[in-house]
Amino acid sequence: MEPIRTIVSRFVVLPIDDADTDQIIPARFLKTTSRAGLGAHLFADRRGPGFPLDQPEARGANILVAGRNFGCGSSREHAPWALADAGFRAVIALSIADIFRANAIKNGIVPVVVDRAFHDQLRASTGAEVAVDLEKLTVSMGGAGPATTFSLDPFARHCLMSGVDELGLLLAKLDAIVAYEKKAESLS
Repeated sequence: MEPIRTIVSRFVVLPIDDADTDQIIPARFLKTTSRAGLGAHLFADRRGPGFPLDQPEARGANILVAGRNFGCGSSREHAPWALADAGFRAVIALSIADIFRANAIKNGIVPVVVDRAFHDQLRASTGAEVAVDLEKLTVSMGGAGPATTFSLDPFARHCLMSGVDELGLLLAKLDAIVAYEKKAESLS
C-alpha cells in the first residue's frame, strides 16, 4: 500500500444512494483472491451508455463522489479491491457504511464523509479537481475553491499516511515483540 498524504485529482460523481457492495462488485466476480482485474467489473450491472464511470471525463479520476450510505450490504473486501484496481484512492459521500469504511482503509482508499452543502457543490462541479488532504483532514475544490473538513480515526489516518494496514504495522514491530516475549519467558 502506498502512503497517502494528499490526493489531488478530478472526480467522477456517482449519483446513487445506497450503493451496496453487490452493486460495487457483483457476486459472480468474487471467485478470485487476486485484486488484479476487479476494476473492470466495478458496477458491472449498472455499466452502459450514460453511466458516469463510462463517460470520457471519468477516465483517470482517482476520486469517486457517491451519495448516501455508500458500501452498505455485506462485508465484501472485493468492493474496495475493485475500486482500487479501477484507480480510485478516495470515496467522498454523504455517509459510508462502517464495514466498507474499515475495508477501504485496509486497502488504501480514503473514506471521506462530507455535509450536504459541500456535497452539492461537488455534484455541481463534476469533472473539477479536488484535493483530499489527510494531514489537514480537509477536502478542497480547485486549490483555492470551497473547502470542508472531515473526520477520520487517528489510527486509520496513521495507517493510510504510513502506507500500512494493521497487520503491516504489527509486523513492522516483530523484533520488539519477539524480544518482549523472550524477556517475559525468562522471567517466568
